[in-house]
Parts: sequence; structure tokens; C-alpha cells
Amino acid sequence: MKKSNYIYLYDNDFISLLSLIKILITKKVIPCNIKPNTYTPSLFEETFKEQISENEIIIKEIIDATSFYILNTMYKIFLSEHNDKEIIIYYFFVHALKYQNKIYYMRNLKSVTEALKIEKFVEHETHKFKGFLRFKELKGGILYATIEPDNNIILFLSKHFKQRLQNEFWIIEDKKRQLISIYDKNNFYITSSECFNILDKELSEAEEDIENLWKNFYKTIAIKERTNYRCRMNFMPKKYWKYIIEMSDKNENSY
Repeated sequence: MKKSNYIYLYDNDFISLLSLIKILITKKVIPCNIKPNTYTPSLFEETFKEQISENEIIIKEIIDATSFYILNTMYKIFLSEHNDKEIIIYYFFVHALKYQNKIYYMRNLKSVTEALKIEKFVEHETHKFKGFLRFKELKGGILYATIEPDNNIILFLSKHFKQRLQNEFWIIEDKKRQLISIYDKNNFYITSSECFNILDKELSEAEEDIENLWKNFYKTIAIKERTNYRCRMNFMPKKYWKYIIEMSDKNENSY
């Protein structure tokens, strides 16, 4: 393997990244770094764009060469917002070719430790949002929820709520990435939220009553003498409070 001084560019999607990694491994090239094609290099950096033939067959090839679990880990890392996620995926895959599923026990390798740390962070945030996400009923009976997660987890949340709310029409909007997931009681579709700026987000007549009932229930079951806002923030970080109904009162958000 020869070390390259180039930062290799890809088309900012998972299949393009995997295709580039396969090309680099075939050519026995260790990239200086890997970045999406929107990356702006510094004065002393050089970029290079390989001719990539994107093909979903690459997914099957990687599973055959390693395993589904390794591909799944790489995909979760890709959906993170880590600055060096691409080069971490590259090294993780190189080691996975050698160690296969034993890679998960190779914590002595820095790239493996970093990869599994990122994967855990994505999984942990997904788990939190499964509980923190709050739907509101719009006119027409559509359930609507807004999120701004650190990582791109709208796919995992959509899979979860497809099972939990399979008999409802619902929409989840990721305002941070301008993505929207729409469920029609059969399948969900993830697309750009720019296409749905005309969506009528006016609440149904019953929604305000439902929210007031939920807030009253939340306050009623609370034990005032045992209130601990710092402990609450440990379990429910304040960055998630913005779209949580029971935390929407001014007096709650002031802590």
C-alpha cells in the first residue's frame, strides 16, 4: 500500500464513497483523506476525483467480502456528522477485510475504536429520539413531528415509527438537514423538505386540548419536592427540549 498526498473526493452519497474505497484498495492507495465533492481545500491541500462508476452491486460485494454487520456499521458512521468519517470508514473497512467480524474486538486499533465510538453515538441518539420525538395532529388527521438531531437519523426513526404508528399518516421533518419523511400507511419516503414548504401545518382543533391535557398530566405526576433540573438534563439533554410538548412552557425552558 502506498501513501498518497491527495484528498480524494466522492459524490457525497454512501454508494459513491464505497465505490471510491474499493478503487483505492484495488490500486493499493492509502489516501491522505476522503471528502465530499463540496469540500473546499486549503492552500496546501490537493484534491483528486476518481472516475467512479456508481453501482448498488457494490453493497453485495462488500457484504460478501466482509459481512452485513460491518456494512451496517459503516453506514451508521456515514450518517454521523463526524468531520473525518470518510477516512475512518476507509480504515475500518481495510481492517475488516483482514479480521472480518473479529474487527469488533480489535480495540487496540485506533480507527476501529473511533469507528465504534461514532456508531454508538448514532445509535444512542436514535434511541433517545424514539422517546423524545413528539407528534402533533394537523388538520386532516396527519401526525407531524419536527427534529434537529446531531446525526442524520431520520431513516432509523422512520423505520421505528412505521412499526409503532403503522395505521396513521405521519410526517417527520429534520429541519437541520431539510429532510422530510412521509408515511402513507404502507411505506415511508424520505425527500427534501423544500418540496413541502406549502404544507399546511395548522394544528387540528383537538390538538391544543390534547397538548394541554398532556402538560397537566406531566405536572400532576411530578413531585415538586424532588424536582432536580440538573438530573433531568442528564436524562433529557436541553438541546432536545425545543420540540418536546411538556417542556414548551417558558418557565420550563428557563433552566
